[in-house]
Amino acid sequence: MIRQSSSCLRLLKRGGSLLSANRSRFISSAAADVPATPTENSTFIEGWKKVVPNIDPPKTPLSFMTPRPPVPSSIPSKLTVNFVLPYLSELSAKEVDMVIIPATTGQMGVLPGHVSTIAELKPGVLSVHEGNDVKKYFISSGFAFIHANSFADIVAVEAVPIDHIDSSLVQKGLADFQQKLNTASTELEKAEAQIGIDVHSALNAALTG
Repeated sequence: MIRQSSSCLRLLKRGGSLLSANRSRFISSAAADVPATPTENSTFIEGWKKVVPNIDPPKTPLSFMTPRPPVPSSIPSKLTVNFVLPYLSELSAKEVDMVIIPATTGQMGVLPGHVSTIAELKPGVLSVHEGNDVKKYFISSGFAFIHANSFADIVAVEAVPIDHIDSSLVQKGLADFQQKLNTASTELEKAEAQIGIDVHSALNAALTG
């Protein structure tokens, strides 16, 4: 079962890499405005009124969604970032110059005007650049949703500022998981130990890099 799951994950990641490779270019500053997302499904409503004209149409999920802002015709000077964890909103509508995210396909720099992209995140450093100020976080995993209107939503399972990490604990954790891998007797134990090694190796690289 574990081998089958691993194979499926590899296939999904490979497909994501192809999508990311084809969507890494920036939009032109001369691009035309793209209208905002409608809040109602006009086709559904028209069809409903033809069939049941005396009853108001039911609400659809689209009715409860906030309209997406239109894509500007020129590239904004700032990227608006939302960075959230399950228990905390770390950044909310923060205007920055650039973010660099640890995507599974490699480090990805996101500037204002980036094309729409969804990127899976791996353990690594997320850096937020605002002028000469750079804030770095270590994140465990998650997803980044880059929108064509120069908004970026970054969702991480866990994150901590780099300067809050104790390097001695990282080294100890890495040694512990390497020992667990050497003594593992089942596929599950090996998988758990390897995950620990990967995370602590990424933590160590973040501190020394």
